[in-house]
Amino acid sequence: MVDLIPREHLFGNPTRYGHQISPDGRRLGWVAPHEGVLNIWSAPIDDLDAATPVTNDRRRGIDAYAFAYDGRHLLYVQDADGDENHHLYAVDLTTGERRELTPIPGIAAAIVGLSRIVRDRVLVAINDRDPRFHDLHSIDLATGERSLVAENPGFAGFLIDERYAVRFAFRNLPDGSSQLLAPDGANWKPWLTFPPEDARVSGAENLDAAGTALFCRDSRGRNTAALTRIDLATGETRVLAAHEEADIGAVLQDAETHEPVAYAVTHARKSWHVLDPRFTDDFAFLETQGLGDWYPASRTEDDSLWIVVARADTRVSEAAIYDRRAKTLRSLGSARPELEGAPLAAMSPAIIRSRDGLDLVSYLTRPLGAEGPGPLVLLVHGGPWARDSFGFDGIHQWLANRGYSALSVNFRSSTGFGKAFLNAGDREWGRRMDDDLSDAVAWALGEGVADPARVAIMGGSYGGYATLMALTRNPESYACGIDLVGPANLETLVRTIPPYWEAMRAQLHRAIGDPDTEEGMALIRERSPVYFADRIKAPLLIVQGANDPRVKQAESDQMVAAMERGGIPVTYLLFPDEGHGLVRPANRLAFFARAEDFLARHLGGRCESIREAESAGTSMQVVREG
Repeated sequence: MVDLIPREHLFGNPTRYGHQISPDGRRLGWVAPHEGVLNIWSAPIDDLDAATPVTNDRRRGIDAYAFAYDGRHLLYVQDADGDENHHLYAVDLTTGERRELTPIPGIAAAIVGLSRIVRDRVLVAINDRDPRFHDLHSIDLATGERSLVAENPGFAGFLIDERYAVRFAFRNLPDGSSQLLAPDGANWKPWLTFPPEDARVSGAENLDAAGTALFCRDSRGRNTAALTRIDLATGETRVLAAHEEADIGAVLQDAETHEPVAYAVTHARKSWHVLDPRFTDDFAFLETQGLGDWYPASRTEDDSLWIVVARADTRVSEAAIYDRRAKTLRSLGSARPELEGAPLAAMSPAIIRSRDGLDLVSYLTRPLGAEGPGPLVLLVHGGPWARDSFGFDGIHQWLANRGYSALSVNFRSSTGFGKAFLNAGDREWGRRMDDDLSDAVAWALGEGVADPARVAIMGGSYGGYATLMALTRNPESYACGIDLVGPANLETLVRTIPPYWEAMRAQLHRAIGDPDTEEGMALIRERSPVYFADRIKAPLLIVQGANDPRVKQAESDQMVAAMERGGIPVTYLLFPDEGHGLVRPANRLAFFARAEDFLARHLGGRCESIREAESAGTSMQVVREG
């Protein structure tokens, strides 16, 4: 029997990750623990041993940052206990001084642009005037002086050029379509429209450096989103790349011209395709280095050095510096070196056919040495407009190591597989989207992977909703379920979205139903698990962050109350200092320890004893023990 991998090695703080290189190539940045809390570190590229933390957070941790083009400042954003009201901060890497650039109570700020031309300023979206809509401001990095660039009258966002001039605006329409608008004096005029069936797959991406061409992902007239180039003077549109099975994914741009030079496509696995022959040798070299499904994470301004991240199923994320001139890789180490030599299990892609003929790209990880049927945990991703992909997955490895097969399914509504697949989920929450999950379980049974008496379902956000709905709709199919920050009542979910989600409300109504119409409200009640809690038979673990702005605590409270009224056992864990997911390592470890015990009791897998570190420092409250 293989050794148990400590939970802390899978879910505790990584050693280091999130590497970026400064535009001038002189410094590296990364995220690593400082006194037990994730902070940003930096060092000269030729002396990494001289690394020092440039932030000093003592509570939640920081992991989102960027180097400015001025060669001096590093920028990062941080919220408070998961409320997602991010504020922007700047660190002077020369003096170590840290300043908040958005010292405005109650706002949510985001970096919109960093420019090679306007090097001394950052473009920031701030919703201080109207909490629903973000205005654009430029902020001086040295003084913090703020200037209004564009007021937002109700748009989803703006498209800017390198001089921070607003060139287009995005608007979502009530029918679910999206528009690109161009300035027309003091007004705006529609310039390009993506119909409802295309809007979630298509959109404008960026301008070239000269501001004469617009690049889009566009599914109009086809199923998958192609990469297109529109000449702004003539309107001529050219398709630069397309794939029959999947949307165009990541696009690598020329560092100077912003023209696409390569693109990635991910169906079951990721593949890179070169558009510009100047980059052929780079991709050919990197493909021979055994990196798995790799990607370039950061590049210098002169494009001579890249940070490349390798990602494989049994290889934890590992960064390296790629020197394009010398064609060499310099390893920056693994995010979790403690897992080197651990008994990690391989992940296998699988295409599962749904009952109505859709191909569901899925990923299966079985315990090492597994033969014949055994316990299975069906993992449901959030979104639902997201997707699962091939690569190292800590939850897959945790489950496989404890004796469970782990199966992740890209059910209809998942992104990346074309508009027909994505739109097939509209108004199918809790119906055909749930059927896809049931079909995946049936596949696992038919393949001799799963024991029908020992199948669990688990997920977060939409995956939490899917867990609740599956237990109410198919109560005999699952031995237990784990719901992490999942909505229970679609009406209250839609009515309590964060104010700055207002621009996407029409798309939510298209997918779920409009609670302000009789038809929409009937649909919402029919698809909300809180109304069917009495059907649940399997043990359920519900986990909630008290500060979640997307799926409010009231969602889990409602579900627990409904189950209590029916006398149905449920365990409810509440984390007062978390939001939409668990960020603090003490809380993550406390959750996974409880989840592991829960699965062991109901599926019969292995369980590691709870370590002292996993019970110390967590804010977890056991509101109800079922």
